[in-house]
Amino acid sequence: MVLTPAPPDSHQPVQVKSVSCPNCGASLSLRAFGSATTIVCEHCHSILDAKDPNLQILQKFQAKMAGDPPLIPLGTRGTLRGTKYEVIGFQRRSFQADGETYSWHEYVLFNPFKGFRYLSEYEGHWNDVSPMKSLPSVFSPAGPVVYLNESYRHFQTCKAGTTFVIGEFPWQVRIGETALCTDYVCPPRMLSSENYGGEVTWSMGEYISGSDIWKAFGLKGAPRAAVGVFENQPSPFSTSAKSVWKAFGLLAISLIVIAIGLAMSSHEETVLDHSYTFSAGAKGAEPSFVTEDFDLNGRTANVEVKTKSNVDNNWIYLNYTLINADTGDAIDFGREVSYYHGYDSDGSWSEGSQTDTAIIPSVQPGKYFLRVEPETDPNLHGDIQYSIQLRHGVTDLLLLLAALGLLLVPAVLITWRSMKFEHRRWAESDHAR
Repeated sequence: MVLTPAPPDSHQPVQVKSVSCPNCGASLSLRAFGSATTIVCEHCHSILDAKDPNLQILQKFQAKMAGDPPLIPLGTRGTLRGTKYEVIGFQRRSFQADGETYSWHEYVLFNPFKGFRYLSEYEGHWNDVSPMKSLPSVFSPAGPVVYLNESYRHFQTCKAGTTFVIGEFPWQVRIGETALCTDYVCPPRMLSSENYGGEVTWSMGEYISGSDIWKAFGLKGAPRAAVGVFENQPSPFSTSAKSVWKAFGLLAISLIVIAIGLAMSSHEETVLDHSYTFSAGAKGAEPSFVTEDFDLNGRTANVEVKTKSNVDNNWIYLNYTLINADTGDAIDFGREVSYYHGYDSDGSWSEGSQTDTAIIPSVQPGKYFLRVEPETDPNLHGDIQYSIQLRHGVTDLLLLLAALGLLLVPAVLITWRSMKFEHRRWAESDHAR
């Protein structure tokens, strides 16, 4: 196992040399003269030995570039990570999976003081690739791989072949040459190993947007839109999901503290508890009445109104008015108690309840009475028994639970979108489910 060769000495001067192709006589410019191992003639596609003074022809091929040219023309210069590089080589590599052929592009970049760097592009997804200076810890071909204390998951392994080359390369490139390529991911980074007949090289890629590439190299127009989710493409939701859950946890703790504080400071007191009879269908009887006075002492607080009734396949509706005996201020509200049950083809069923509870928030202290006006089905006859209980100083935990539920919604939504994004990523891997 070996690493990609180290870059040239930082003091090496820029060397450019013009030579002629021994096959077709076309003029060639060696941009990485002294560092390139092979050069491919742009005119006849002969692969030449750049180390040979006579540019020995290593291979000829007839592959056409038309329809799939480099998106970054050879000779283009751009700045990546503060260093100016020149694009000196381009190759197309392909592999087959499930009867389909997939191809990606690789660009060779060169700086005489920093050496070689690479860009890879697949369906609008770009990676800034550099040779690794040390080997990762490989526990098994299926991963994980550990490098600089980061764990990388195995994504895929494929046998890839070179189908087109042009320009200069720091290795002896060949058309038809194949390598066993294995990728391990820890977005936005990716480790790749390439096994050429037992000789393994390692590189690290970091995801970079097409717009950043266009900006770095001053390219005209706009990059093509990325298709799908790439193997080391960073999720736009992972960071936000973590921050949302962190915020949810802090707010949830705050709500729990508030609930505990309210429960400890509340002084619940039953101020009214009485049973009544409503005679349905009674002629000339006035169903409405007022209760005896009761005191709401202390501070402004919630009042809980609990209504119970013996309704059975029936209902009763109660119009309530809570009236301040001193000021005349009134709070109107209505509650229904209904309960039905029976049998059908699916068995027994029931709906409703014989108990109803309501909270009146922030009622000021004072002397009060309750006006009650009951109603029911006018076609019914008989007595309906019901009771009314009022408790003052009740803590409404349901509101706190509702607030907690509302806070939970964005966290769950963002997490679901993050999981969906990851599912799309791994659907393209060797581990798709």
